[in-house]
Amino acid sequence: MPTSEDKYQTGDPRPASALEPEIIISPDTRRDQRLPPGQTRTRKWPILQYGHVPTVSTDRWRLEIFGLVENRLSFTWQDFQALPRVKVYADFHCVTRWSRLDNLWEGVAVREIMDRAGVKPEAKFVIAHGYDAGFTTNMPLADFLSEGALFADRHDGEPLTASHGGPCRLIVPQLYAWKSAKWLRAIELVAEDHPGYWEQDGYHNHGDPWKEERFNE
Repeated sequence: MPTSEDKYQTGDPRPASALEPEIIISPDTRRDQRLPPGQTRTRKWPILQYGHVPTVSTDRWRLEIFGLVENRLSFTWQDFQALPRVKVYADFHCVTRWSRLDNLWEGVAVREIMDRAGVKPEAKFVIAHGYDAGFTTNMPLADFLSEGALFADRHDGEPLTASHGGPCRLIVPQLYAWKSAKWLRAIELVAEDHPGYWEQDGYHNHGDPWKEERFNE
């Protein structure tokens, strides 16, 4: 069962108008009904993963960008921290049917890093690789390059703990949370789609919570 860290929400979700102007607003937070079909709001900050939690020190952490890019990139933690930063306000939807609304993520925009890498025209899909025993998850390039997608190292003003994917995880707000790979190690751009760990086990290949794309039928 999921456990939780101490980030209990006592109030209603903030409207976009209450946020600082420099914060990127995920479009789903502007919906009149912010819970996708079949989801229930949690006020906790649940911890949920399959298997062990890898411990990745910032001294040995690397983020690799490879595949169909003009420039293969490799970032140390110091390199990553020196990049321009963004904040993204987004809701977070787990395939196990809970949603945590009103999250403020901080980190480096996906677009920032991919502009440096240069995306080749034949790239259509993305494979995110994790430090956790070869975990991968896949998504269309268009979702990966959405404005609110980021490489996050902070959540609600605090550094990401290991149990939530720290030191750095991917966040793609418009897809189910399993697509936002924890313990991120590498991003690979490819021409043809390759289902990842959970996708091969029956999870929906795209994972749009607003279409109830939880599992393959």
